[in-house]
Amino acid sequence: MPKPDRDDYTEEDINDSWVDQAPVLNSTVTLAEYDPAWPELFDREAKRIRRILGERALVLEHVGSTSVPGLCAKPIIDIMLIVADSDDEDAYVPQLEAEGYKLVIREPEWEKHRCFKGPDTDINLHVYSPDNGQAERYRLFRDRLIAHEDELKLYEDRKRELASRTWKYIQQYADAKTEVIDEIIERARAAQYDGFARLYAAHAESSSTNALYDRPAIVELAGDVAGKRVLDVGSAAGHLSALLAAKGADVLGVDASEGMVAVAREKFGGVARFETADVSRPMSFLEDASIDVVTASLVLHYLKDWAPALAEFRRVLKPGGLLVFSVHHPGEDWRWFDKRNYFQLELLEDEFPPGQKVRFYRRPLSWTFDAVRDAGFAVDRLVEPMPQEAAAEADPRWYAKLRTEPRFLYFRTVRES
Repeated sequence: MPKPDRDDYTEEDINDSWVDQAPVLNSTVTLAEYDPAWPELFDREAKRIRRILGERALVLEHVGSTSVPGLCAKPIIDIMLIVADSDDEDAYVPQLEAEGYKLVIREPEWEKHRCFKGPDTDINLHVYSPDNGQAERYRLFRDRLIAHEDELKLYEDRKRELASRTWKYIQQYADAKTEVIDEIIERARAAQYDGFARLYAAHAESSSTNALYDRPAIVELAGDVAGKRVLDVGSAAGHLSALLAAKGADVLGVDASEGMVAVAREKFGGVARFETADVSRPMSFLEDASIDVVTASLVLHYLKDWAPALAEFRRVLKPGGLLVFSVHHPGEDWRWFDKRNYFQLELLEDEFPPGQKVRFYRRPLSWTFDAVRDAGFAVDRLVEPMPQEAAAEADPRWYAKLRTEPRFLYFRTVRES
């Protein structure tokens, strides 16, 4: 699977990652129709690997296209193996090599990734440590394709189109699929929110960071919205939409999670409208230049590529219209997660609400400015707000933290003509 948190591989990257010389393709990619024997081949390999490694094989799963019934694929079985520490090659490499497996890829700087080819079956055995960021992606993508025929068709059509092109290295073909894979995974993640929509709604309603810090800052930057059409992107349980409606705005809230939209309609359907929508895709129900203000509270950092969403915001906004948004503070994420390279675009994992894992991208501040400018917006205000005084009594610990440590960053931008 392509890497979600870095640019496409350069030719140097490809050659550096291969233990020996990277094989050159210089051809199109051959895809085979789905073969019911593929799961049987996985089962055979899994049994053999478990025999070799025993309890050191913590997880063995069939992943990739051959794990999805009905999907065309390169006839190569992708297997995910998780061991205690994939950097500790002495614990598993000699044992696998003694049975005919060959280590072909070593990427210690990216997810501690290793890859083997099989002794008698064409496989990619991907080895990771337990804290890797790929296991969830593999599972989300596989299960989404299995459960949604439209997603499978979308992916298959893109695969066939890309496979018809000539590629020097097979990795370049894999990188070219990143965009559609990321789209499908983002929709799978949005669907996950359905399961804890009510828990999220209850948390967001009273949480100091939401109720007494984020939402007041967004409302203040949006300004006088009385009589204006407002598109509230990532409306979640509808709390911000309701605040904007209370100030006289005609509000449409959109969210990718059907569960969140259902909760928002139940709680605030009397004051605002809510629809399910993926903002990385065209919102065909909105006309060009029909919106005065777009708000996006703590939404954009969930997207790797902002360009499609920002282009859609620009399309629906009137000339001179406002885009007001908040994101995780880039300096705080860098420090909070103890990262070495501030300038890296990187996928991170956190819990919100507590017990619910969420993933988002951190990126340098300059990246955000460039994305906004390139999309045709001018930054009017940049704000690092203070929490409302009510937070001092409601949650003294967070009140103190928010007054001394930046948590979110706020932009008011103007759609240029």
